[in-house]
Amino acid sequence: MTHAIRVLESRGVEHILREYRYVEHGGTAEASRQLGVDEHAVVKTLVFAETPKAPVLVLMHGDCEVSAKALARALGVKAMAPCVPQLAERVTGYQVGGISPFGTRQTLPTYLEATVLDLPRILINGGRRGLLVEIAPSVLVDVLGAVPVRVGA
Repeated sequence: MTHAIRVLESRGVEHILREYRYVEHGGTAEASRQLGVDEHAVVKTLVFAETPKAPVLVLMHGDCEVSAKALARALGVKAMAPCVPQLAERVTGYQVGGISPFGTRQTLPTYLEATVLDLPRILINGGRRGLLVEIAPSVLVDVLGAVPVRVGA
């Protein structure tokens, strides 16, 4: 059991574990293909920062990209960029390809593409490569305090 799953269970969150065979660089496209779900409903957890000392999590549809410019505008900062894998792993405590927004090593401000909330169910990483959890998207706001933003590219 991962730390992310422990967090969900401790909060009483209804969830379904969905395992798949992890493929290096397969991303959400490979996970959605194996699980037979729409890639739009597979939400990826990305780590962005204005500076290495101020990382944030961004939750985005698997088939969309984050506009760093729109994210910076939404956060009222000059610029944002994806973090290097080593920093992402250090601040989250998870391996790239298995980063969950639940149970991160450091509590990070979390931003959520607003349109994710329009979906009936989502799949998001469960804290290790090859493990997604199916949950209601409202859990992202209720448990994480994720702030909806419109930063999709």
